[in-house]
Amino acid sequence: MTDFLSADLMQNEILTPLSPEDLQQLVLPANKPIILVGMMGAGKTTLGRQLARCLKRDFYDLDQELVERCGVPVTTIFDIEGEEGFRKRETLELDVCSRRPAVVLATGGGAVLADLNQNMLRERGTVVYLRANENELYRRLERDKTRPLLQTANPRQRIKELIEQRGPIYESLADVVFETGAGPVHTSVKQLISVLKEQEVIE
Repeated sequence: MTDFLSADLMQNEILTPLSPEDLQQLVLPANKPIILVGMMGAGKTTLGRQLARCLKRDFYDLDQELVERCGVPVTTIFDIEGEEGFRKRETLELDVCSRRPAVVLATGGGAVLADLNQNMLRERGTVVYLRANENELYRRLERDKTRPLLQTANPRQRIKELIEQRGPIYESLADVVFETGAGPVHTSVKQLISVLKEQEVIE
């Protein structure tokens, strides 16, 4: 477990670009990561875990990987370091996770905000945007107290604002856009696999 809030962690950690050889291996169809992006509550972790199981791939959740590395919940990182500190750590963890071949990776809702992160996503994986509307997201998240960005007087309005801010970024990064609704998870996963086959992301 990493020593949480170690000053050296953030100041001395340097992202090392992928070598041409590593990048070539990573973008082979069988090795290319499937990276899920989208709003909090869109189903990245739930669908991602089932998708990975169906495809016989390893599954990673970026937020969970960050929690395990730091040893504290995301809310604690936000409380102590603020969103800026969290985003720096998120970038470092995305660099680690996106180097792993043949995985399904669920990112956090704001992982697309940094230009560096966007470059990594475009370069290293097939980006799947799980899109859900404002009402559906609110239904899923209204009782969730673990989302720092929704701890406001009007979480529905906050969701709307985040969609307006992040939606165009998700769209610009996406190789595949998949609508998530209120249906059963197993049905959504089957539909997503069908779309991925049609797009020749998987065989």
